Amino acid sequence: MYTRYVALGDSQTEGLGDGDDVRGHRGWADRLAEHLDRTVSPGLLYANLAVRGRLAAQIRDEQLPAALELRPDLATVMAGMNDLIRPGFDAARVAGALEDMYAALTATGARVVAVTFPDIGAIMPLARPLLPRVLDLNARIRQAAARHGVTLLDSFPLAFATDARMWSSDRLHASPEGHARIAAAVAHALELPDGGDTSWRDPFPPLAASRAWRAVAAEARWLGTFAGPWLARRLRGRSSGDGRTAKRPVLAPVGQSSSGTSPAS
Repeated sequence: MYTRYVALGDSQTEGLGDGDDVRGHRGWADRLAEHLDRTVSPGLLYANLAVRGRLAAQIRDEQLPAALELRPDLATVMAGMNDLIRPGFDAARVAGALEDMYAALTATGARVVAVTFPDIGAIMPLARPLLPRVLDLNARIRQAAARHGVTLLDSFPLAFATDARMWSSDRLHASPEGHARIAAAVAHALELPDGGDTSWRDPFPPLAASRAWRAVAAEARWLGTFAGPWLARRLRGRSSGDGRTAKRPVLAPVGQSSSGTSPAS
């Protein structure tokens, strides 16, 4: 069905939260490529251009030209979260960058998949004031996807998407289970074999009630371990992606990295 899959995006598509910088990051896009190769597209060639920390306009300017040169027949675009959580967020500008990518990729005949964002305030309580931004950007993504015939995974209505077990300890990146569910959800949106399995929608088992002091302690740990360093980088004008390049910048068989070696699992 597909022969050349190219993933564009930021840290979520790079796979942070599913592996590490030593063993390598797997992530939902890798998992989707593996599913395609195993079911409908044996011999699939796969490139992952995503780089952590990138804003939507950076992804358009840096990754889109490279993606077009690779001539994919399937492309995924997940971008905008890094914009959404920064001061000066402009939904129209971010959606414009996303739509530029949708338009350019679909114009080549590629099947394109886009994704909306869950309510991040339900994942990170300090982000609750950002809900209007999420709603605005999601509405614009839905409209742009409809204009260009883009397949849309609308994550906002999915109740399980805000379960803590979908997310790693930093609450910004999906956990291995989260990445697996995102990959299954995209497979379902693409109507792939086994994509009809909707177990990825199932709610997680109930958690035991947590004592109030434990919740407060967890928030304090998160602030010190993740939120504080993130804010410090912003104040210094730094990004987690500074000096980094794509992990799979050229097309290669799914079980082989762009350098010709087997990727870490």
